[in-house]
Amino acid sequence: MPPPDRPDTELIAQAVFTALADPTRRSVLAELAARGPATATDLADRLPISRQAIAKHLGLLADAGLVRAEAGERRRIRYRLQTGPVAIAQSFLAALARDWDGHLDALRDHLDRTQEGKS
Repeated sequence: MPPPDRPDTELIAQAVFTALADPTRRSVLAELAARGPATATDLADRLPISRQAIAKHLGLLADAGLVRAEAGERRRIRYRLQTGPVAIAQSFLAALARDWDGHLDALRDHLDRTQEGKS
């Protein structure tokens, strides 16, 4: 169990992967990454999704830590992309890839030895 002051990276990765499972949320994140902070209205103008649906998706993305709500001018809320949770998810995937690479290398070596033994 991680210390109380350190976030549980597996839970963060799970939240990121759950949020990214939806293509609409991926579109919202891609738009924020490409064009910077935006309001729900701005995003609804750019994407083929209603403002209400955008607001719902932004809430889920905020819950996963992928976006942060900020006060903008005239009391409008702007959403900014947060990269920390994505970096944690990338680390999680990199660890999985290393594990798989080791297993696949061992399998390849075994198959090579088996093939050489038959020759």
